[in-house]
Parts: sequence; C-alpha cells; structure tokens
Amino acid sequence: MAIATLLPATTAFIQRAPRMLIGAEWVEAADGQTMPLRNPATGEQLCVVPRATVDDVDRAVLAARQAFDDSAWSRTRPRERQNLLWKLADLMQRDAELLAQLECLNNGKSAAVAQVMDVQLAIDFLRYMAGWATKIEGSSVEVSVPLMPDQQFHSFIRREAVGVVGAIVAWNFPLLLACWKLGPALATGCTVVLKPADETPLTALKLAELVQEAGYPDGVFNLVTGTGITAGSALTRNPLVDKLTFTGSTAVGKEIGKIAMDSMTRVTLELGGKSPTIVMADADLGSAAAGAASAIFFNQGQVCCAGSRLYVQRKHFDNVVADIAGIANAMKLGSGLDTSVDMGPLISARQQERVWRYIEMGRESGATIACGGEQFGPGYFVKPTVIVDVDQQHSLVQEEIFGPVLVAIPFDDEADALRMANDSPYGLGASIWSNDLAAVHRMIPRIKSGSVWVNCHSALDPALPFGGYKMSGVGREMGYAAIEHYTELKSVLIKL
Repeated sequence: MAIATLLPATTAFIQRAPRMLIGAEWVEAADGQTMPLRNPATGEQLCVVPRATVDDVDRAVLAARQAFDDSAWSRTRPRERQNLLWKLADLMQRDAELLAQLECLNNGKSAAVAQVMDVQLAIDFLRYMAGWATKIEGSSVEVSVPLMPDQQFHSFIRREAVGVVGAIVAWNFPLLLACWKLGPALATGCTVVLKPADETPLTALKLAELVQEAGYPDGVFNLVTGTGITAGSALTRNPLVDKLTFTGSTAVGKEIGKIAMDSMTRVTLELGGKSPTIVMADADLGSAAAGAASAIFFNQGQVCCAGSRLYVQRKHFDNVVADIAGIANAMKLGSGLDTSVDMGPLISARQQERVWRYIEMGRESGATIACGGEQFGPGYFVKPTVIVDVDQQHSLVQEEIFGPVLVAIPFDDEADALRMANDSPYGLGASIWSNDLAAVHRMIPRIKSGSVWVNCHSALDPALPFGGYKMSGVGREMGYAAIEHYTELKSVLIKL
C-alpha cells in the first residue's frame, strides 16, 4: 500500500471556513446553514459547505447580470478574454496536485488518475477555448430585400455572447464538467453562476479562488453551493438567467428543459447514457476485452458514456467475457489516495445502494453473475461486476446504472448488433471493435449516438463536440459547437 501524503494546502482548504463566491465577496449562506460532505472511501465527514438559500442564488445571478450589463467585462476585448483563460489554466497547472487531491477526497476517484486525466483535461480544454475567444466571427451578406427594389443596403450578421449562464454540473467529474461550462462562457464574454453537485463542490470552490487570482472582474464568475432542490431549482427558475447548461441525470435534465421552455431560456443538456460496446469477430480480442473493461470500470463506472452494454459476436462471446471477468477479479479496490488501487468507491451510500439493487435484480431474474456482485465498506464500494444471460429488454440493459456493472449479450451478425445497440432510450456514445474498415464505415452512420469510437472508448478531445441523441440530451459540449451554444446571432440591415 502506497498512500499519497496530503499537501498542507489540501488540508488547509478542507479546514477553511465554509464560504461561497457571490460578486466580490466570499459569504456564508444567508441563513447560516451548512451541509456536510463525506469522504466516499471511509464514509466519514470531510468538511461542511454553505447550503445556499434562494436569496443567495438570486444575489449571485444579480451579480452576474450586473457584471454582464454594466461592468468593464462587457467591453473586454477578445485578446483579453483569451489571456485571462490562459492565466486561469496556468494557475490550475500550478495547483494540479492540490486540485487532484481535493477531487479524490470529495469524489473518491484516484488522486493520481485525477491529476493526469481530470485536471489535465480541464486545463487543456480551457487553453483550447482560449483560442476561440479571438476567432468568433460574423459575416457580411449581400441581400435583395425584394419589397424595396430601389434601395441600397449593407447587411451583416453578428455573433454575440448570450448573457448570464446558469451552470449546474454532476458529481462524477466535478472539475472537468465545470470547466466544460466555464471555458466557452468566458471565451464568448458571458458571465456565470455555477452550482456544483451537492456532493462534490470542493474543486469548484478552489476554481473560484483561481478565477479571482487570474484577475476576472467581480461578478463574472459566481459560485453557490447547496442542494439541487433549493439552489439548483432557484438558478433554473431565475428570469435573469439567459442560458442554462446542465450535466446530470436525464430525469432532472427533462425537468430543467421544461422550465427553460416556459421562459424561452436557452438550454443545453448533457444527460444519461447506456453506451454499447460492440466487439466484431475480426477484432483484436485481447485489446477489445481490455478496452471493454476500461470502458465500464473507469471512474467506478460513474461515466455518462460508460460502455455498460457489451455485445460480442457469438463465436467469441464466452472468451471475451472470461477475459473481462479476469481483469475485473484482479482489480484492487480502495482509497483513491492509495497509488496501488485500481478502483475507488462510489460517490455515496445512496449510489452504492442503487447499484446494489440492480445487481440483486439481475440475480432475482435468473441472470448469471460472471464476476463481482459484491459490496463492502467502510466506504461505498461495489466490486466490478459482469452479468450475462440477460434479456435485451431487462432493466439491466435498458436503464442507466451508473456503476461498475457490465451486462454482456452475444449477437449473430452485423444487423443483429446494430439492432440491439440502437434498442435503447439513450444515444450518448458507442464503440466498435473491429479491423474490418468496410464494416466499421457501414455501421457508423447507423448507430444512433453522439459519439462513435473505433477500437477505443470514451476517448475525448476538446475539438470534438460531445453530446447525445434521444434521451442523452440536447446540444453539445466542446468544439466550436460549444461556442455556438453560448452565443446568439443578430442580423443587421442598414439602408444606405
């Protein structure tokens, strides 16, 4: 066992007084209420943070509104927005180990993995978005205006910042998801009120400190901590918010979408998934098995695009499942501070119970547990689990579990694989494992998902838009598509 030593700055941050950022001030909740955070690896209380009231959220939105409408931020030039994002990314690079340790303690994931993946991906994304700040373009248009044939016109199209952004993020990748919202918002000139997940606000709180240190004007970035029921709902319903962006469950996303439509608030929703991993007979089976294991067991299976449904061509099904079970059985579970650990705990006792209910549901219905199927504590641990002998229509196949549980089903041919892969209410991601380029290109257009990976899974890049079909959401994160979602188009016609 090799337990990483906490940085003094990590310990000091956890022990600091509970505050959140509204405008220029670090404040308690208006009524002084707090809520506890727990270390998922032990179940013990880690610290407390403010439990924001509706008034707190309204004050944060007003601060963002004033910063967008009246402050120097509204006149900031693209180069300045670019440089501020670069500065923020540099500060995150400086504090990468601290951010990773906070993510580990608050979320349960490996601190070492968080530093090289979560934190570094967030930094890379901010740097990528910084480049877009100076490349937001409009266009000139030669118009006809048929009803005024004798007049001359000059016409152009502007792309302008949408305004105040209300951002609500999930608990599985707290820092990275926050930066997915923050990067395009700040690049385009928007202002932000961020509401992190109830369970995992620590890296968002540190991010708020770094935003201030980078030199952003007061009110450009505001952070409220609290429950989704109170703080999240208040942010969703506030009429001064111009755009809502949410990452989380489909059920909550649908409610946010309905509320947004009542006021015509712009909205992007990155929601749930039940992504298929398809292993064709010609695939490199060893690589496919390792890739399929990583696709479901990375981050304890708490990944929206996790490869939670495995379809393997029948002749190789038993061997691939056995290989994945072998990988799962060899995985070491424990604290994310232990550098020898392969998998950490789930986020909470509630999530542990949810995942366990699905495993028990499989047992009760006659499914076979090929490996795993156990939970233990202290902390919120579920062993990596593979389940076979499951019908395509079973809840294990159709519903998002959000844990280290893989359901595996054999298929006979390409058409069979596509039919089952698309037989889902979700459409976030999918992977194909094959060396037959012709087959791969036949399959890609027929798979109903926002991303298709070939011989890899959940491989993300800042330049590639990410989002889903069907119940997996509306709109896209990353790439130039994100810039489009944080701006409005304005048509201008001048009669000369």
